[in-house]
Amino acid sequence: MSLLILLQAAAQMAWGYLGAAIGAGLATIGAGIGIGKIGQGAMEGMARQPEAGGDIRSTMIIAAALVEGVAFFAVVICLLVVLK
Repeated sequence: MSLLILLQAAAQMAWGYLGAAIGAGLATIGAGIGIGKIGQGAMEGMARQPEAGGDIRSTMIIAAALVEGVAFFAVVICLLVVLK
């Protein structure tokens, strides 16, 4: 009977590791897509209004930093799940 309990506990841990890995991967992919969209919009805005390039660039950097912060937070949470 104790072997069955050990196997069930091991199976639940494996699913936790898989879920954490998928979560970290999705956070990284989402951040990459988000920063790509930010860069795309900034380049289009600068092409249409070159005189506003400095303002657009600084806003783009702030937005990209916020997206990276959220992605980093998600990866840290996934690591905490794995290393609990």
